[in-house]
Amino acid sequence: MGAIARVHVIISGQVQGVFYRAWAKSTAQKLGLFCKVENLESGQVKAVFEGNIRLVERMIKKCFTGPPLAKVEKIEVIWK
Repeated sequence: MGAIARVHVIISGQVQGVFYRAWAKSTAQKLGLFCKVENLESGQVKAVFEGNIRLVERMIKKCFTGPPLAKVEKIEVIWK
């Protein structure tokens, strides 16, 4: 199965009010990952992804694009 990883990702930019949370949850589930996503008061979105490390890395790359209306400026990745 491969190594399991857990990562916290803070996404900055135009990421609230553009369905970023729903997109992240749906995309992660399609990859077979555990996902928890929430809006932060700062205007950022925080996501936690857990699962196969290769799939987690793929999800992080997808977060740079996000849903069509999002404009991602920066992503902070914290491996747990």
